[in-house]
Parts: sequence; structure tokens; C-alpha cells
Amino acid sequence: MEIEKIVSELSYKAVRSSGAGGQNVNKVSSKVVLTFDLKNSQRLSEAEKLLIETNLAPRLTVDLLLILNCDEDRSQFRNKEIVTKRFLDLIKRAMVIPKERKPTRVPKSIIRRRIKDKKNISEVKKNRRKPDY
Repeated sequence: MEIEKIVSELSYKAVRSSGAGGQNVNKVSSKVVLTFDLKNSQRLSEAEKLLIETNLAPRLTVDLLLILNCDEDRSQFRNKEIVTKRFLDLIKRAMVIPKERKPTRVPKSIIRRRIKDKKNISEVKKNRRKPDY
């Protein structure tokens, strides 16, 4: 996966931010919306696409579009940097294949100790009974 090539496939759109901010919010388009088309990506292999699709399924639209937005800063350029960094982190985390878990065996010493403890408890309970004459 080459980051520079994937970044070239991103499309950005600047829109007006919502919320408080007065006149600046009403006239400046500082919010940045990033769109990445996973289905039509030329830079990712089919295996990578499938991995991203399964790991990011809740975040993808029906058309396999990943849409992220950022309106944290007043600067459109800074918001573009933030949303691009967020996208790259998201893709990197989606590309990680978790290691397969190997089940551990219970050691024989633990099994022996458990059986010994069971016998000991059984003996204690046996000694509490009334004697049979």
C-alpha cells in the first residue's frame, strides 16, 4: 500500500460549517468533506479492498464510499490536513490482520494438583461424618 498514491484518489469538498460562529460561519467554507471510493480504487489490490471492506463495513455507504469530515479548525487547509491524517490512520488500522490465537494446553501439574485437592476435600468431608459402628 503506497500512501501517496492512495491520497491521490481522495476527493475533497469544502462546505460551510454548522453551529455557532457568527458571520464567519455563514460566509466561509472551512469544513472539509473527504470521499474515498473503495470500489473504484486503482491503487489497492482486491485483497486489500476486501480487508478494508470487512473491517470498515459500518463506516462505508452502500456504494462502498468512505466519507469523513472535519470542521475542527477555522482554516480549510488545516481541516484538510486533519481529515487526510484521520483517513490514513483509519486505513492503516483496517489493513492490520490480527494474529491467530493459539489455544494453550493446561499443564499436567495443574491437573494433578486439582485432582489432589478434590481428594483432600473429599477426605475432609468423609471425616466429618458420624462414624459407622
